[in-house]
Amino acid sequence: MKVVGIFFYEARKLLYPFLMKDMTLLEHLEELRNRVIRIVIILAISFFICYGISAHISHYLILPLKDAIGAQGKIVFTGLLDKVLAELQISFWSSILLSSPLWFREIWLFIKPALYEAEVKIVRPFLVVGFLLFIAGVAFGYFVVFPFGFKTIMEYGVQDVEAMMNIKDYLLLASKILVFLGLLFQMPNILVILGFMGVVTKYSLHSMRRYLYVAFAVFAAIITPPDVLSMMVVWLPMIVLYEIGLIAVALIVHPYLKRKHMGEEKN
Repeated sequence: MKVVGIFFYEARKLLYPFLMKDMTLLEHLEELRNRVIRIVIILAISFFICYGISAHISHYLILPLKDAIGAQGKIVFTGLLDKVLAELQISFWSSILLSSPLWFREIWLFIKPALYEAEVKIVRPFLVVGFLLFIAGVAFGYFVVFPFGFKTIMEYGVQDVEAMMNIKDYLLLASKILVFLGLLFQMPNILVILGFMGVVTKYSLHSMRRYLYVAFAVFAAIITPPDVLSMMVVWLPMIVLYEIGLIAVALIVHPYLKRKHMGEEKN
């Protein structure tokens, strides 16, 4: 019994930042269980809805590739279950993306009671901005990266060959790229959060700028086809996102921390 008591005591210390006030550990765990069940139900319902329209989702995902290959190639499936597996994968990723406001709301409702009102006011805008940035990243990938990247790849090297794209491999790759770009567009949001945590300042971000630009260039060169234009399509948005984050830290974080520091000195 002593070991069990120690376990619950240590678990409560670990979970304390996320626990709601005036509730026991068992009540917290019950609340967590209910939230997880709701999230699973949300994802399950979203999956079946997305599976019902997976053919339309796949159609729109394939359009940039079709425009790029034109009459020079075909989109095929080589395995008996390739189309089925592709539809299931698309349904899975689409359900996570499309239902994200709902399941993220459940996470927020679990964490929110553990925060003070001032902390809630600070955190809430990050949730909205983060979602909008994610959508912007997905849109950038679909309307800019896909058309430009696919066209560049098709025009690279030998031209008198026919391209045969496997639909399952393409749809999985396209989904991963869109999710990655959605996460990449969180950079300004992450920088502001780190600013509030005191990890970075506008001065440190400014001093790291030149080194990060080089790191961004290396990263862009690795993930894009071997030509300058493709690299620039990824590199320039990363620089813009970083600069937006730096400006946000300077205009939002520093004034807030200054007011907070002055208020503490008065008290």
